[in-house]
Amino acid sequence: MDLVPALERPLKNVLGAATAKVMAEHLGLHTVGDLLHHYPRRYEERGQLTHLADLPMDEHVTVVAQVADARLHTFASARAPRGKGQRLEVTITDGSGRLQLVFFGNGVHKPHKELLPGTRAMFAGKVSVFNRRLQLAHPAYELLNGDPDEPGEPGEAVESWAGALIPLYPATAKLESWKIGKAVQTVLPGVQEALDPLPDALREGRGLVPLPEALVKIHRPQTKADIADARARLKWDEAFVLQVALARRRHTDAQLAAVPRVPRPDGLLTAFDDRLPFTLTEGQQRVSREIFDDLATAHPMHRLLQGEVGSGKTMVALRAMLAVVDAGGQAALLAPTEVLAQQHHRSVTEMMGELAEGGMLGGSEHATKVVLLTGSMGAAARRQALLDLVTGEAGIVIGTHALIEDKVQFHDLGLVVVDEQHRFGVEQRDALRGKGKQPPHLLVMTATPIPRTVAMTVFGDLETSVLDQLPAGRSPIASHVVPAADKPHFLARAWERVREEVAAGHQAYVVCPRIGDEEEGTGKRPPAEDDAGKRPPLAVLDVADQLAKGPLQGLRVEVLHGRMAPDDKDAVMRRFAAGDADVLVATTVIEVGVNVPNATAMVIMDADRFGVSQLHQLRGRVGRGAAPGVCLLVTEMPEASPARQRLGAVAATLDGFELSRIDLEQRREGDVLGQAQSGARSSLRVLAVIEDEEIIAEARREATALVAADPDLTGLPGLRTALDALLDEEREQYLEKG
Repeated sequence: MDLVPALERPLKNVLGAATAKVMAEHLGLHTVGDLLHHYPRRYEERGQLTHLADLPMDEHVTVVAQVADARLHTFASARAPRGKGQRLEVTITDGSGRLQLVFFGNGVHKPHKELLPGTRAMFAGKVSVFNRRLQLAHPAYELLNGDPDEPGEPGEAVESWAGALIPLYPATAKLESWKIGKAVQTVLPGVQEALDPLPDALREGRGLVPLPEALVKIHRPQTKADIADARARLKWDEAFVLQVALARRRHTDAQLAAVPRVPRPDGLLTAFDDRLPFTLTEGQQRVSREIFDDLATAHPMHRLLQGEVGSGKTMVALRAMLAVVDAGGQAALLAPTEVLAQQHHRSVTEMMGELAEGGMLGGSEHATKVVLLTGSMGAAARRQALLDLVTGEAGIVIGTHALIEDKVQFHDLGLVVVDEQHRFGVEQRDALRGKGKQPPHLLVMTATPIPRTVAMTVFGDLETSVLDQLPAGRSPIASHVVPAADKPHFLARAWERVREEVAAGHQAYVVCPRIGDEEEGTGKRPPAEDDAGKRPPLAVLDVADQLAKGPLQGLRVEVLHGRMAPDDKDAVMRRFAAGDADVLVATTVIEVGVNVPNATAMVIMDADRFGVSQLHQLRGRVGRGAAPGVCLLVTEMPEASPARQRLGAVAATLDGFELSRIDLEQRREGDVLGQAQSGARSSLRVLAVIEDEEIIAEARREATALVAADPDLTGLPGLRTALDALLDEEREQYLEKG
C-alpha cells in the first residue's frame, strides 16, 4: 500500500484555504510534508527568558519574555473619539535587557487587560528604534501559562505548548510562530506515514533514529536530547539526498561522449607560452595540467576553477581555450556583464598580441581570431562575428548571454568557460552547451573562494581545482575601517589619501551601493517614521558630484554604473584604463574582472551594506601592479555592531578562503546556497556546511557507492520520493550546475 499521498496532501485540505494560502505565499509550504519539514529555528525553555539585547534591527522576530511594566497614556488627538487618543506602552524584560511594546488607538484594550506585570508571553513583530530605544509596534502575542498543567485562560496556547521546550519557527508578519506550531500539531499524527529516504543499513550503522521519530522530536521535544537526536538524523537526510542527486548527475555525465582535445606540440599554446613575459605560478601549472588531462578524455570535462582574487584564473582559462583551438575546436567564454565581457576581450587580445590576429595582415602563422559578441553591438560587427563563428575563422568568442541566442552557430564548439557561474540561469548554460556537435567540455570559474564543504554541497558534480597562490609582482593591500560617524576627520583623511595616490601618478575607485535618484523605487524620500533616522544608501551620482565639488575638486572624476549605455560604459573604462581619469565612482559593476594595474586606492562607501565576499572582490581591484594598494571601508555603524565586526574581519585578512568561512558563518548557508537554489523550501534547514563537514564528506562517499551499484535506486522508494521533492520542476536549478 502506498502511504506517500498522506504527506503529499495539500495543506488547504487539512488546515483550510486561508491558512494554506498564507503558508504557500509567505513560506513556500504547500503540502503536509512541506510543513513537517519546516523545522523550529530555536527553542525557549519555560524557565528561561530571551536575550533581548541581541535582536536584529528591521527583522521580524519572535521572543518569549515577561511583562515588567505597562502604562496607558492619554493624549490629545483630533482624529480620536472625543479628541483623546490612547497609547499603551508595555516594557518586557529578559532579566538583563528591556524591550518596549507600543499599542495605539482601538488596539490598546485587549493587551491592556492581558499584558499585566509578571505575565509571560510570546511576542512577534518587527524590531525598530524610537527615541533611541528598541521597540515592537503593535506586536502579535500569545500568552503562556506559568504552569503547563493548569487550564489556560482564553487565548492561551495550552495544548500546543504543553512541553517544557517551546518551539519557535521561522515566521513572517502574516504568520506568527505559534500559529505555525498549531498547524504542525494538526498534521503531526500523519508523520508515521513518512517514507524513510535512508537505506536501513546506513541508518542502523550510524545509530540514527527513524524518520517519523525524528520529525516528532524536532517539533515536540521533551528534552534537549530529543532535539539532538532529531537534528543528527535530519542532517543526514539533507546531506545524503543532496549527494545522491549529485552522484547520479556525475554518473549520467560519465556516460556522455565528448571529442578529446589534445593540443599539438608546436601550436598556438606553445607560441603563447613562449611570448609570456613571466613564469606561471606552480598553482597555475598544476591546475592547467588537471584541465589538460580532462580535455584529453572522451567524456566531457566538468571542472570548477576557484581561487583568490588576482590568482590568475583568466590566464589558466585562456590556456585551456588555446589548447582546444590547437586541437581544431572553438572555445566560448561566457561573462555575466558587458563591462566584464569587454574587459576579458581586451585583456585576452592584449595577452595574445599577434596570436589574436588570425586572418589579418601581421597575424602570426598560429594565430586565431578572438571575437566579442554582446547584445549592444552594431549590426555590421555582429554579422561579422556570427560569420567568423560559423565558419570556424574565430577560435575564441567572448560574450554575454547574447552568445546563447538561436542565431549564434559554431563550427565546432569544444569548450565552454563560464565566468562568475552563479549569475547564470540553468537554461542559459544548457543552451550554450547544446551548440556543440557533441557535449563540449565545461570549465566553471568563480572569483569567490568557497570553503571545501560549500563546493561539495553546491558544486558537488564538478571536479574542483583551487588556485591559492598569487602571481609574483602582486602588491599587498592595506585595509582600514573608516568610522565616519564616530570620527568624521577620518573620512576627510581618506579623501586626502586619494589625492596623495593621484599626486603620485596613480588612480582610485570610489564604490557606492546605489546608482542615484533615477533608480526606480530607491530615489530619495523623506525618512518614514519607522526608519528611525536611517538614510538611503549612498548613491554614485550624488557622491561623484559632492566629491568633484568638494574634497576631490580639481581631479578628473568619472562615473560608471549598470544603467549607462554599453558604449558609454566601455568608453569610461577605456579612459580609466588609459589613465585619462583619476577617480572612478562606481557601483559593483567593477566587482570582478576589471584590471587597471595603476589603480592603487579604493574607498567603499557604506561598506556595511556589502557582504564579506563582495568586499573582498572589490578590494581585489587595487594592488594589481607594482605599487601597494589601500582599501578604506567607510561606515557609520557603531563600533559594537555586527556590521562593524564584519568590516574589521575583512580589514584584518587578505585570505579569501578565511573570509568566506566568516561570511558563511554570519550569513548562514541558506543565503549561500540560495545562489544555487530556487524556492524557500529548498534551502538547507539543519545541515550547516561548515560545522557538518564530516557528515557531508561521508554522505558523498555513501552516495557515490550506492549510485555506482544501483543508479536507478531500485528498492529505495523513500529515497526516490525525497529526490523527486528536491528536484521538482520548480527547483531543478538546485543541482543544474553544469
